[in-house]
Amino acid sequence: EVQLVESGGGLVQPGGSLRLSCVASGFTFSYYDINWVRQAPGKGLEWVSAINSRGGRTYYADSVKGRFTISRDNAKNTLYLQMNSLKTEDTAVYYCATGGAYVHPPTVVAGDFGYWGQGTQVTVSS
Repeated sequence: EVQLVESGGGLVQPGGSLRLSCVASGFTFSYYDINWVRQAPGKGLEWVSAINSRGGRTYYADSVKGRFTISRDNAKNTLYLQMNSLKTEDTAVYYCATGGAYVHPPTVVAGDFGYWGQGTQVTVSS
């Protein structure tokens, strides 16, 4: 059974940091490019970041560039998103999803990606 399980979300003050993780199982993680996608309350899906299968190429949405860092450890079947200088507008459910590693349009749909996790809530509030 294919599974992507996100963790690491929570409540943080503006300017704070969080590190999200996504653990994969049931498929050969190291073969897949993978993305982070988020959904704010009442809004559509927003692409955040992507990394290629070997981890050598990374891509970011303009809204998070310079603040977020995507990485992966293929030996641990795990994807990460280090989020620094968090803003209230970063509040969303964050999903990991398999899909091409390139700069996606800001708004995406579920069909643009393959396997999805269940998401982890990130709330940035004072």
